[in-house]
Amino acid sequence: MSSSHSPTVRLRRLARELRKLREDSGLTPEAAAAQLGWSRSKVSRIETGRTMASRSDVGAVCDLYGINSADRAGLIQLASEVRQRGWWTAYADVFTGSYIGLEDEAALIRQWEVQLIPGLLQTEDYARTVISLHRPQAEVQRRVMARMARRTLLSRPDAPQLRAILDEAAIRRPIGGDQVMHEQLEALLIAARRANIEIRVLPFSAGEHAGLEGAFTILSFSEEIDPDVAYVEGTAGDIYVESSDQVDRCKLIYERILDAALSAEDSLGLISTVKDKLGP
Repeated sequence: MSSSHSPTVRLRRLARELRKLREDSGLTPEAAAAQLGWSRSKVSRIETGRTMASRSDVGAVCDLYGINSADRAGLIQLASEVRQRGWWTAYADVFTGSYIGLEDEAALIRQWEVQLIPGLLQTEDYARTVISLHRPQAEVQRRVMARMARRTLLSRPDAPQLRAILDEAAIRRPIGGDQVMHEQLEALLIAARRANIEIRVLPFSAGEHAGLEGAFTILSFSEEIDPDVAYVEGTAGDIYVESSDQVDRCKLIYERILDAALSAEDSLGLISTVKDKLGP
């Protein structure tokens, strides 16, 4: 895997562990780099997960910090796992950020979506319509295939829990026309039958609400050592929020939106009503 791969949860974990070991040893990044014979930037890139540490890099760090054999073996194993290829690397031309690698290992995905049906719940025709708006036709099918491959995450044996809150606008805007939207809403109703998927709708009647600043996603992981990540996708680029204070703020906003949303039953009732108005 090239150094431009999408960082995984394991890469983030290894980076945090190596940074903590250096800090516990009392060494500055500059001092550690000097003793390791590395550049200061290499230490920084490894400790922030921008560069994968090789097994020999991890071994050298463990020697410098005086790490016991058991912890050393665990870190070297983690370095080996970091280099494993995820399914999404086959679509490296499409998935250029780190989000898909993180999403793939999440145990809980909480989403607030304002304008569109979330990507994990999009039908092929709906996705094609959205993707076609800003992409050359030659790229569209490739990106649609990638999105459909991404959707299989929700039907895996170890599928994460998905908790999606949609603004009423997302279910009423007829993306692709009435037929495409009818099929998309039907797909939402079918998806909601899965035990791991909950879909809620924030109605227009809620008026002003906590989610007015825009859509976001919060990813949580099964291992307590892996902190939650909030993600915001925008025209100017993707933003990853990892500081605990900022992630906690996103969680609070999500809960406030959830409090204002319709119940799961009423949400599906509204989706069904909107679908039926679009025709058979």
